[in-house]
Amino acid sequence: MLRHLALKDFAVVRSAELEFGPGMTVISGETGAGKSLLVDALGFLSGLRADSGVVRHGAERAELSAEFSLNDVPSAFAWLRENELDDDEVCQLRRVIRADGGSRSWINGRSVTLSQLTELAALLVEIHGQHEQQALLSRPSQLALLDAYARNDSERAAVRSAAAAWNTLLGERDNLSRQGDVSDRINYLEHQFNELEREDLAAPAIEALSANHRRQANASGLIDACNAAFARLAGEESPSVSQQLQQTRSELARMAEHEPRLHEVDALLENANIQLDEALVLLDRVREDLDADPAQFMELERKLTRIHDLARKHRVTPAQLGEQRDSIASELDGLRGAGERLLSLNAEIEAAASAWRSAAGKLTKTRQSAAAKLSRTTTGLIAELGMGGGHFQIAIEPNESERADPLGSERVEFLVAANAGQPPRALRKVASGGELSRISLAIEVAALGLDAVPTMVFDEVDSGIGGAVAEIVGQKLRALGDKRQVLCVTHLPQVAAQGHAHYRVSKAPVDGMTQSSVESLGAKQREEELARMLGGVEVSKEARAAAKRLLSNAV
Repeated sequence: MLRHLALKDFAVVRSAELEFGPGMTVISGETGAGKSLLVDALGFLSGLRADSGVVRHGAERAELSAEFSLNDVPSAFAWLRENELDDDEVCQLRRVIRADGGSRSWINGRSVTLSQLTELAALLVEIHGQHEQQALLSRPSQLALLDAYARNDSERAAVRSAAAAWNTLLGERDNLSRQGDVSDRINYLEHQFNELEREDLAAPAIEALSANHRRQANASGLIDACNAAFARLAGEESPSVSQQLQQTRSELARMAEHEPRLHEVDALLENANIQLDEALVLLDRVREDLDADPAQFMELERKLTRIHDLARKHRVTPAQLGEQRDSIASELDGLRGAGERLLSLNAEIEAAASAWRSAAGKLTKTRQSAAAKLSRTTTGLIAELGMGGGHFQIAIEPNESERADPLGSERVEFLVAANAGQPPRALRKVASGGELSRISLAIEVAALGLDAVPTMVFDEVDSGIGGAVAEIVGQKLRALGDKRQVLCVTHLPQVAAQGHAHYRVSKAPVDGMTQSSVESLGAKQREEELARMLGGVEVSKEARAAAKRLLSNAV
């Protein structure tokens, strides 16, 4: 629901702020005062193309903002969350239009594209008036309204589910069919797999191979280094380090009684001697294991080269070759079973198609029944709204498609004959803006406000009518206001009297420049405004009495 609308330097409005509540709010004013500017502002906030002509003369830019409560719009809240633009249960739309024709848009203070603004606004507000703003001219919107009227949520869900299952199977078959004869691919993959399968590609095995190769490549140097170290430590050419440590311990032991800390030194030297003996044992074992074998080195070199060649061929690291082998094996399994899968797919597709047709048939019946009822009710309302002889009907046309359509097996088109004897035409081709607004009002009233959009705006819906018909239009708008928030720009007192709230737009010269202002009217002020609308420039006692009577009769 729209809660707040603010305009700054917009057309002839320097600054205006309006608060809105539930029910029906009317906007009136003298001809040319700028009543429809509020509708235009909502249109720009709904994504209409920027027009530099709406920037007030002498200003650099026009600024528009609207705040909506999301309590009654779960679809808008879900859209905001999906696009990471949610901000509690309030939504603010803002747009700036520059004098050079450029514009920027924001949702909840975050810059967005115009298409994003348009998508969200379509869930929040619906404008009935000029053709480019008419939501019900869209065939998808017409189908959505008919479905809401039919209350066929479960049938539509069944069709969507059946369509998804059918299309998934069709996609799988298309992918398999595009592969054609896969025998060459199988032979190629089998060759690659066999190459990889001959090698031990486990990560520990590759690491061990690399370590052995490095050891063999440096075998001679390792042997020389180990022999030299063993000779020095074991004392083959001079007293061993162990012997020297033992001699040192003996010498210090004789003096330890004079310096107790020498016992600690002796303990450390004893540990060092133990470690030295263990090092000699291990060093001797390493010497025995080392063997500068050219044949073994060549074999290790061949294996490691083979591993690196395979890695380059498959464009992976040696450590990833195992994963590559498993991936090829998986693809081979899929290709070998492609023929059998194609045969089973055909049967599954036929079953899925049958399930979709059955679900779509049930959905069609709900739409046909709802279309007949909605057509009768709307036709009756059109006559009440001053279009006697007019006729409304909903055409249900089959949707020819090779794929399962999640929306069902048909499309709908709203058709209208504005006068008796005329053939029905598509609603979007109705020429008169006033007729279009009244027809839209009749449809919305007939649908009991089931349209998912919470805020409906009617611009000059009473154009070209008067008297009793005007009063009926006002009553229908008020009735719709019981279901949805309704904003109505009007020049008829019979319509204005039915509003739950009333704004008056007026214009006056300020510093040599015409400016419009917007005022919220109280009870007494409403009487005066209705009297003005009834009596013109001179407001008589009779006009005031009639205005009071209109207000008291509002239901």
